[in-house]
Amino acid sequence: MDDIEPRLTGLKRLGGNMEKIKKIIQASIDTKQQILKNENLLDTIEKVVAVFTGAFKNGNRVYFCGNGGSAADAQHLAAEFSGRFYTDRKALPAEALHCNTSYLTAVANDYGYDVVYSRMIDGIGQKNDVLIGLSTSGNSENIIKAFEVAKEKGIITVAFTGETGGKMKAISDYLINIPSNDTPRIQESHITIGHIICQLVEEKYFG
Repeated sequence: MDDIEPRLTGLKRLGGNMEKIKKIIQASIDTKQQILKNENLLDTIEKVVAVFTGAFKNGNRVYFCGNGGSAADAQHLAAEFSGRFYTDRKALPAEALHCNTSYLTAVANDYGYDVVYSRMIDGIGQKNDVLIGLSTSGNSENIIKAFEVAKEKGIITVAFTGETGGKMKAISDYLINIPSNDTPRIQESHITIGHIICQLVEEKYFG
């Protein structure tokens, strides 16, 4: 019987958080509702689907990069292509650029963290490949430098950002700027849109 009171206290705390939980979920829904109403953004997503599909059909590769939670999202989305999404099919050439920790730590140590992605793109990127940079602020220096190198090499760039697009807006070929300034809401929408692109590319490429 001694453990009943702590359990009751825990339930009371949970009840006290219920409105906050609902508010956070609603904020996520509201952000996605804004995306639904944004015809320009939806059109960009459709164009990016065509870009990905064309790149894969032409034998090109798709690269993803990000920092922190956006690095996890980059790795997640790359795996949807190189692994599978819905369809049991052959792998597509996609990868996240941060997964080689020996490379990442060596370059960060020897040259600086701001060039970890640009040096990788300079080394392995080819004309008409696609580089996706995920940055909620749009101001991640290492992604900006990677986009600059990509431009020099004729690599197509797609920026996943927050509302303003940050500095990446001016240097990306395609901008998917989520209508929010709240980092968690932006990242949630990045994954949603990333999943949409995965599904549609898979259908178009293999369908």
